[in-house]
Amino acid sequence: MPDLALFLAASAAITVAPGPDNLQVLARGISQGRAAGLVAALGFAAGLTFHTTLAAFGIAALLRSSPLAFEVVKLAGGLYLVWIGIKALRSQGLASAHERPPQPLSVVFRQSVVGNMMNPKVTLFFVVFLPQFVNPNGTQRIAVQMIELGLVFMLQTLAIFSAFGLFAGTLGVWLKRRPRAGVWLDRLAGATFIALGLRVALRD
Repeated sequence: MPDLALFLAASAAITVAPGPDNLQVLARGISQGRAAGLVAALGFAAGLTFHTTLAAFGIAALLRSSPLAFEVVKLAGGLYLVWIGIKALRSQGLASAHERPPQPLSVVFRQSVVGNMMNPKVTLFFVVFLPQFVNPNGTQRIAVQMIELGLVFMLQTLAIFSAFGLFAGTLGVWLKRRPRAGVWLDRLAGATFIALGLRVALRD
């Protein structure tokens, strides 16, 4: 069974760091109010089921075909996590959340889901992030563990993004007045990525 506590802590640190998805949730909440922010949060979280499914069954199939290939993917994933961690540490942070024209809530939801599903970087992230917490020798099947992790990630994303949507106005003003806060959030995410990457690279 995967280490859910460690996974949840790492996921939360990554989710709060400034990125395209939470910026859009903020923008929706600022421009259209709390309902739009919550709908956008729900849409982005729902889109993660697509990436979870791809990662779960792809990694499970790889493990069945070649345990060595699975280990190579995990090592490559560790190096990838270190690389994006370094990029996050060098980021200049969040300047502002740009407002967008008001749209019907159904459109906001659809755009959020499709935008998340069509982002190949999210798929790549799931493929290299989720296996770091999988126990290939455990009693649970690899696919089941991956789906479990994906659901945990989706639920914590929904909770954090919903908070962003609810308090978008306050958060937007706060971030505009304190641009350095975005830098420190990026550094938190960067340190998390690097720690996870090293954990994989140095693990026996």
